[in-house]
Amino acid sequence: MDLNIGARCALVTGGSQGIGRAVARALAMEGVRVAAAARRTELVQALAAEVAAAGGAEIIPLAIDLTEADSAQRLADAAARALGAVDILVNAAGGSRPLQFDASRAEWDEGMEVNFHRLRELTHAVVPGMRARGWGRIVNFTGTSEPRIINAAFAAKAAVHIWAKGLSRDIAADGVTINCLQPGRIRSEQISKRYPTPEAEQEFADAEIPARRFGDAAEIADVCVFLASDRAAYVTGTVIPVDGGMSRFAF
Repeated sequence: MDLNIGARCALVTGGSQGIGRAVARALAMEGVRVAAAARRTELVQALAAEVAAAGGAEIIPLAIDLTEADSAQRLADAAARALGAVDILVNAAGGSRPLQFDASRAEWDEGMEVNFHRLRELTHAVVPGMRARGWGRIVNFTGTSEPRIINAAFAAKAAVHIWAKGLSRDIAADGVTINCLQPGRIRSEQISKRYPTPEAEQEFADAEIPARRFGDAAEIADVCVFLASDRAAYVTGTVIPVDGGMSRFAF
């Protein structure tokens, strides 16, 4: 299947590890020039060398700390300088923020800032250029709709779903789509801390995942690349779980 994105340019946050790294690699192997933003740029540099050796497109490391107040606009500006334009934005940065019942307002604000506000600010910084060019793709990696604990990240990602749905109605006529992907248990540094042994991983998979296994980052990256392509032009405003069937609700 020809995805017709080889001439595009993408900005991927969280590009040093896990899902963000897999997405940056998958896009570059489709010929997309990628600016991969992360704090640990040495990991992005290693990925860039690996992809270049495999015949993929250029991956440009961009150093950024998205906890900083002005980081979204700075990153958008840096990506525009590096790429010329941002056709595809993949918001893969973020992280779990489990909280106690009596957590402070500051703790809640920190979780919302990283997982919702920064993502929204970065998207709003690049959307005008996409609209002007008549083409754009935005993919947000979010989280579960079936939380087991209090977690500021879950609340933030639910906000992403509603914000993205509203934004999709504003920008669809301009050729710009926005969709959300909900990862299930996808192997990553964070997941390996929760399930440190193969036995722990398999025990959870047997009990909770119909597919009876955890997913690899490349599997969800492939879905992201499709959503970033011409082939997905009629898909927007959606929330798609990629979880081996783990979620229990039909919608």
